[in-house]
Amino acid sequence: MTAAQEKIIQNTISFVQEELADAEGGHDWFHVERVYKLSKALAVLEKADLFVVALGALLHDVADAKFHDGDESIGPKKARQFLEAEGVEETVIQAVIHIVKFISYKGGHTKAPYRTPELDVVQDADRLDAIGAIGIARCFNYGGFKNRPLYDPDIKPNLKMDKETYQKGNAPSLNHFYEKLLLLKDLMHTEAAKKAAEARHRFLENYLEQFLKEWDGQLH
Repeated sequence: MTAAQEKIIQNTISFVQEELADAEGGHDWFHVERVYKLSKALAVLEKADLFVVALGALLHDVADAKFHDGDESIGPKKARQFLEAEGVEETVIQAVIHIVKFISYKGGHTKAPYRTPELDVVQDADRLDAIGAIGIARCFNYGGFKNRPLYDPDIKPNLKMDKETYQKGNAPSLNHFYEKLLLLKDLMHTEAAKKAAEARHRFLENYLEQFLKEWDGQLH
């Protein structure tokens, strides 16, 4: 990247840190930072536009709809306003907005009108951060934030949710493993993310097995 682009990246980091200063722990600056680092690594392997990837990763959760009454327009608007103020060219802004608009899972029902290497990279990075050890921590942190029970054997996972049901769901945290986290391995785009997802997926499965044993009062 050029020196001018590096300066915009640093300004973006400062902007996002300020915007997410009081964010829920699973969707805070540290989540964005992890996605940013993963995205850059994947971008090099995929030969994606590193500037677009960096901006998309940094801005992808600047106004997550789940914290804004489901309004999916706020994030793209904030991202555009910031990038325009930074003097970023329109073609780059459009590429970044494409990432911000279509990165989220949304129950697996919302698809981008077209895929780009940059969206693939940032989406893979975001999904990798939702599984494995950190993914488990984020799941239960968000469940606590929403005052959801850890688990309720009488409330079965809903595997056929539409977008609206997914967004308004208030099921126990463990259900989220079945409704989203365990599905992400097969939704990766890049080869490196697919490989990384295999190990993180196994960690989820092992955790679930141990959790249910302890829930049932088993000693071993």
